[in-house]
Amino acid sequence: MPEKVSKGYKGLGMNGVIAAWYAKNTRKNMEDYRRVAKKAAQSLYTGASVLEVAPGPGYLSLELAKLGGCTVTGLDISETFVEIARKHAKEAGVEIDFRLGDAAAMPFPDETFDLIICRSAFKNFSQPIRALDEMHRVLKPGGKAVILDLRGDVSSARLNRHVEEELAYTGVNALLTKWVMRSMLIKRAYTKQAFAEMVSKSEFGSCEIQEDSIELEIRLEKKTHPGH
Repeated sequence: MPEKVSKGYKGLGMNGVIAAWYAKNTRKNMEDYRRVAKKAAQSLYTGASVLEVAPGPGYLSLELAKLGGCTVTGLDISETFVEIARKHAKEAGVEIDFRLGDAAAMPFPDETFDLIICRSAFKNFSQPIRALDEMHRVLKPGGKAVILDLRGDVSSARLNRHVEEELAYTGVNALLTKWVMRSMLIKRAYTKQAFAEMVSKSEFGSCEIQEDSIELEIRLEKKTHPGH
């Protein structure tokens, strides 16, 4: 059994039944996880080390590991998610080091990873600037981090289209997903300007942000040491 850690975010804890529901629901989106994994892998060299922060049930990490050529680690604060992700990795026959831990106090040495990816979770972190600083610390010089998350200014109409048309959820599942997104997730999410201001206070200092109708993509880079 993994060691206990303090909760790294405030609000609804993603453990037990809630985590199991989330894992079952998001498994329907495997094609999207494959798309994100392939895009991330384009910038990786053979033997690169990748960290997924808050991987949840581990689907994105699984797709990255299946592509081969890199080592994958996952760090999540939910005991249930760590157990589910380890089970999924075993079933898929891939080697992924899923660990229990807090994004604001990562259990890794300095300059460990070439790429960090965090999807649909950053808005939940109660210490976001510390989490950014930890990402910076564990990245190798020249390493990159990519954060993908909901926009904090998504309209209700756009949210409805996303759930009904893009995710193709129906019935009770659609209603529950909309409720969770409206009542919790979007309220915690950042706008483009808010995220840029937060990054400016972190060790990264600056970032590139792209936005579509529902999501932000934040790209960060750890500058190489002088003379490198």
